[in-house]
Amino acid sequence: MSSFDVVIKGGTVIDGTGAPAQQADVGIVGDKITEIGKISARATRTIDADDRFVTPGFVDIHSHLDAQIAWDSTCSSSCWHGVTSVVVGNCGVTFAPVWPKDHELLAKLMESVEDIPAHSIMSGLDWNWQSYGEYYDAMDRLPKGINFGGMVGHCAVRFYAMGERSIDSENHPSEDELKLMASTVDEAIAAGALGFSSSRVLGHRTPDGRPVPGTFAKREELFALADPMRQRGRGIFECVPRFETDDPETWQKSQREIDWMADISRTTGRPVTFAFFQFPHLPMQYRKIMEFAAASNAAGANLRPQTTARGIGVLFGPHIRSPFDRNDAWRAMRTLSVAEKLAVYADPDRRTQLIAEARANGPNETELAHLYLIDGPVPDYQPDPNKALPAIAKRRGITMAEAYMDLMLESQGRSFINHPILNPDFSAVEEMLLDPMVALGLADSGAHVGQIMDASQPTWFLTHWVRERGLFGIEDAIRRLTSDTAELFGIEGRGVLKPGAFADVNVLDLPGMSLGVPDYANDFPGGAGRLIQRATGYDYTLVNGQVFMESGEHTGALSGALLRSGPDLR
Repeated sequence: MSSFDVVIKGGTVIDGTGAPAQQADVGIVGDKITEIGKISARATRTIDADDRFVTPGFVDIHSHLDAQIAWDSTCSSSCWHGVTSVVVGNCGVTFAPVWPKDHELLAKLMESVEDIPAHSIMSGLDWNWQSYGEYYDAMDRLPKGINFGGMVGHCAVRFYAMGERSIDSENHPSEDELKLMASTVDEAIAAGALGFSSSRVLGHRTPDGRPVPGTFAKREELFALADPMRQRGRGIFECVPRFETDDPETWQKSQREIDWMADISRTTGRPVTFAFFQFPHLPMQYRKIMEFAAASNAAGANLRPQTTARGIGVLFGPHIRSPFDRNDAWRAMRTLSVAEKLAVYADPDRRTQLIAEARANGPNETELAHLYLIDGPVPDYQPDPNKALPAIAKRRGITMAEAYMDLMLESQGRSFINHPILNPDFSAVEEMLLDPMVALGLADSGAHVGQIMDASQPTWFLTHWVRERGLFGIEDAIRRLTSDTAELFGIEGRGVLKPGAFADVNVLDLPGMSLGVPDYANDFPGGAGRLIQRATGYDYTLVNGQVFMESGEHTGALSGALLRSGPDLR
């Protein structure tokens, strides 16, 4: 009879806490780690981890897999990058609480904010809930390859209580409406939600172009909705603040955004995490935000700015859109297949028309200066001026439209053009990542499915910043991807390798790890398409003691669990 269900043998164990690596075996019984050390007892399955790192599974705290989990139990592309736990319900957009008549409204809101097709959401979800607790129970029943936890979103809470009035920026909840909103948040936290999320960024819009519910919520509303977490002693407040309209001379708006979040943290005793980036038009603002947050933390707050490991880039390519789609002839090709587009690019007459339109109506060299070629076999996301579209065109002695078409023809449609719209300066990204206050997040898996592919963030972080740049030691890098994010969101028993912890484990070949070029798949309900991205170097990924992924392929195991916040402290 075996003493262990699984033994991972002979690897270099990195436990996720930042402690030094050690040569050890990892013994697993059921869904838990039971022993780490020299193991000689028999196991039902032994995994050879010689010359490999053995780490906790990665904990991704900023995803939008809220709907995708219903039709994709593996939660790709996250599953290909070592992620074993995801948090949904970010940016204030969630599918509960909801009145039965408002299902389509929330689906269209998710499409408008996060670019997830509403028709896929409507057909993919059962919508057999009204309260957040009922939604959470429905998610618990779904088969899951990875662990799945969520926050309750301000947009849904506000619309549930106020209806159409919730979208008007001039309207604020009545006393009764605010009580209902607070009670729905309390119900969600009681049911195990990991926290509450909100959005104040002006770019998040309803389908008709209005700012989403809660964008202009007053301080009193925000504090009332955070108070259930104070009372229950658990949960995190997540927000997308309004930094992008700041005044670079006075920074007063940034300071005010930090101040109210710090006040919420001090008042509730709960952590607050917020999205922050380097904006191209405010290149030094990120430093001020970090200074303000650090000063607030020194005064008793618990603020964790959250950023990415590379620029957030909008992609262009024949699968999706071109940089020249402001022109009629280019835009008309959007419905064509990749093969049909390539045939047009190669046709002399059609090509001449496309070049003429782009020359007459742009975009010009200044507009395209920060669009960079992403090609294979291993994509490089560093903004290299030599790979900018205007530079490529100049070297070839042709127009930028011609260069774009030639690049797509030469790669048979497999290359992309990347436009990093946020965090474009890698020196700024490096500075952010080195600050221990900053959390690693914003991979946005499941969102912006036809525009952005950032779910590969863990692989990029490990290959670029750790292996190639040496910015982090491997122990600290793994801590940033595991226990740091798990602890921030109160996810107990995950993100560490120790006896008694859940057996979420990666076996990594860091020297052999690499990213693939993004690809496009039409695998959402109704045949809707999305960007995907795979990787090599993940020999095994275990979730709750079962081998979930092996060499990048799903084994069929679906042992993921719903993540619920801890017990009440009141």
